[in-house]
Amino acid sequence: MDAAELRAMQAPIKERYKTDPKAAIITLKARGSTDSDGIACKVETGRALAVAGLHPATGGSGLELCSGDMLLEALVACAGVTLKSVATAIDVPLRQGLVLAEGDLDFRGTLGVDKDTPVGFAEIRLRFDVETDAPQDKLDLLLKLTERYCVVYQTIKNGPKVSVSMRRI
Repeated sequence: MDAAELRAMQAPIKERYKTDPKAAIITLKARGSTDSDGIACKVETGRALAVAGLHPATGGSGLELCSGDMLLEALVACAGVTLKSVATAIDVPLRQGLVLAEGDLDFRGTLGVDKDTPVGFAEIRLRFDVETDAPQDKLDLLLKLTERYCVVYQTIKNGPKVSVSMRRI
């Protein structure tokens, strides 16, 4: 796909959202179930069933997916799609693009070993390795726009309002 094809594909969508802003608001959903014998959560991905469990650093077997890894994988997926989309839109030819994310966790917080240790990632690093002949100013623009339009990156960076509830069924 080239820039013209991308613009042609997205033009009617953008026009609809300009004329009807409410049409752009979509609620994405995820669903999981804890009704299994082990300490795990079966997550419906829409394509398959993913089973998340404890990380080995918290006593897990390592056979199930780690939700922290899944968060980084979601970041990589979104950043990669955004990178490719932006590169297409601004005519930056990518022969190859690698997206890498890593994050630091201190499991003392998760396990309640140290009440002063935060639970969650202390730092996340996202890196793009690209093979291209594009000039540096185009690469700088590519990075800037990828950061700006990557949904998962912006969500992590800006911390949306989150609510939690529980109900008896």
